[in-house]
Amino acid sequence: MKSSWKAAIITTAVVVGLLIVALIFVLNNQGRSAPPADGAGETPQVVRVNSHVLDEGDKGAVTVVEFLDFECEACGAFYPIVEDLRKQFAGEITYVVRYFPLPGHFNSKNAAIAAEAAAGQDRFEEMYRKLFETQSEWGEAQESRADLFRSFAEELGLDLAAYDAAVADPATAERVESDVNDGRALGVTSTPTFFIDGKAVELKEWDDLENAIAAAVNGGS
Repeated sequence: MKSSWKAAIITTAVVVGLLIVALIFVLNNQGRSAPPADGAGETPQVVRVNSHVLDEGDKGAVTVVEFLDFECEACGAFYPIVEDLRKQFAGEITYVVRYFPLPGHFNSKNAAIAAEAAAGQDRFEEMYRKLFETQSEWGEAQESRADLFRSFAEELGLDLAAYDAAVADPATAERVESDVNDGRALGVTSTPTFFIDGKAVELKEWDDLENAIAAAVNGGS
């Protein structure tokens, strides 16, 4: 009997000791956050001067910004919706696109680099469309599809030497990463994420984006 009581006391002491250690660990780590992304010392901006503007609205237009991943199926599903909204609110909105390739998508960064290389020849929107319209051909591939993206550049009539140079230039990848850094600092964790006049849009239904834009255009945001 005595030995069983001793064992119980020892067990209780061990459990209490572990709880104290766990409590100390929690208290010591309370308030800590993940390491900041590169460039996190800068003030994050929803739109920068080098952001890609697909539509420039009239004076007083509402600014809609999309952080996207060209390989993201949800972004692909929103693509036709976005195209319709751009027509519906033509002149009333300025539509801006920013990169946010997700790490789980093998070719999302390659696609963003292809789009940025095309942007260097003022052909961003053509590549933007091509990447979404062909997403089913290359999305979810587990090997690089950079050659396919280069073929898109050729189809679009880009200067391939200039395109290749842009793809190989570290500044192109840095340009993509600068969007990612802003996105993270602004709280973007998934794609697509939309901002209207600097405020993030909460998406629960397919028409939430249209309703949010309409409300902003009519002075409701």
